[in-house]
Amino acid sequence: MKKIKFIAFALAAVLFGGLTTSCIKDLEVTPIDPNLALPEDILDSQDAFTALLAKCYQGLAVSASDGPDSSPDIEGVDGGFGQYFRAIFYLNELTTDECVVSWNDGNIRDLHNLCWNSSNEYVLAMYYRVFYQISLCNEFIRRSNETQIEGYTLKDTYIAEARALRLLSYYHAIDMFGNVPFATEENSVGSTGPEQISREKLFEWMETEAKALLDGSDLAEIGQNEYGRCDKGLVMMILAKLYLNAEVYTGTAMYDLAAQVSEDIINAYPALHPNYNELFCADNHLQSVNTTYNGGEIIFAVPQDGISIQNYGATNSIIFGFTGDAWVSEIGISSGWKGFSCTGAFTSKFEANDKRNTFYNGAEYPQFMTEVTYDQGWKSKKFTNVNHDGTAAQATGFVDTDYPVFRTADAYLMYAECAARGKADMTKGQQYLDAVRTRAGVGSIDLTLENIIDERARELHLEGFRRQDLIRFDMFTTDKYLWEFKGGAAEGTSVDKKFNIFPLTAGDTNANGNLKQNEGY
Repeated sequence: MKKIKFIAFALAAVLFGGLTTSCIKDLEVTPIDPNLALPEDILDSQDAFTALLAKCYQGLAVSASDGPDSSPDIEGVDGGFGQYFRAIFYLNELTTDECVVSWNDGNIRDLHNLCWNSSNEYVLAMYYRVFYQISLCNEFIRRSNETQIEGYTLKDTYIAEARALRLLSYYHAIDMFGNVPFATEENSVGSTGPEQISREKLFEWMETEAKALLDGSDLAEIGQNEYGRCDKGLVMMILAKLYLNAEVYTGTAMYDLAAQVSEDIINAYPALHPNYNELFCADNHLQSVNTTYNGGEIIFAVPQDGISIQNYGATNSIIFGFTGDAWVSEIGISSGWKGFSCTGAFTSKFEANDKRNTFYNGAEYPQFMTEVTYDQGWKSKKFTNVNHDGTAAQATGFVDTDYPVFRTADAYLMYAECAARGKADMTKGQQYLDAVRTRAGVGSIDLTLENIIDERARELHLEGFRRQDLIRFDMFTTDKYLWEFKGGAAEGTSVDKKFNIFPLTAGDTNANGNLKQNEGY
């Protein structure tokens, strides 16, 4: 198998199946069946802790340990749209110019219309997925620290990986929810629930934690871990993202630090992979820095597999969601969901000969969002379920295409942005920008902020960064940039700045007296 092996799901389910959907009992662990052995009896070997660590990874890849969405890990959250990276896509792409949806399930259109509230089920799904992951990692770290079993020789390495995975989820928490409930392996959980941490304080904790993982932990060096597992490259990317968005998170710009970390990433990783489209096909695991095929570019990926890692989220939802019946054979799937389209405001940023321009159809939208059907808008063929050489993937009902969480090209563009802001070397910044565009088959453009935000859209579209980028450039809620149906208007309109951040869920704020709702909600 090409994928990381998620070992012994049943054991992990026993240990974590009783976690509540709320953060109120983040660290409380209750076996599903009281007749089963207690965790203290089960965690008696390194193999057992390996299985437990696998559950921490598994939570990013699927919604449930048994089947695509049966018995989801989180009670009350749909196993389909509640998958971790489908929720990332919904909240960070459907809310922007990159994607609209023709479905009318629940209040999904409130995302693109930028009018959600604290009861929105898609916001709820993301919120609970993030904090479920954090609770898994906290419990793994705590139990690993406490155990005295012999033969657990990989303890420090495993703990470092769990800390890195926790840092990834806190990165999503700080970006989307701001002031959040905060717990580590050291917190004792009382009846009133975890304390709330400010965005600024969480930033400080994350910066300290990232530096500790890079400088004083047993986390694998760059490219030295198994495919699909954490190494220091993941942590470096999170740290670079923190610094890049520091002005949003803390009020203090740190573009000079973002440039430093971005250059460290660029120096540590191979050059950009020569074929952009191979990064998003069924065997894109070959483009990981952990492999040697033509030089890797994917720094961290969430594995998908059409047979052994099946789910209705991540790349499955992107590929199926953009595809109609006429295109299923070319895309490599069994049927299309006919849901997603890109806006004209977004697709118009691409030159005709740009290799990243994979859009088709292009029928105009109707006047009102309530009338949108699959036939309107531009469809994307960026992600496919076909191997890089054109051969078929192993299955068509679910995809093999792994979800690329971070890529080297992003570091190139982060440095270029910092240079355009006057906080890094302009010559290098231009070189990095040109390298990304040369790979795409298009010519050089000036190193300006206007060009950078558009180039990030072209290079990284549908990878979960657009909302964050638009907020950093003050274009998300303002009238500085409009797209179809922004704010619910056909031509687009500005909205309340409160939508730069998502609300905490109403269930948690009502149940936990320590939590204060985000302003405006």
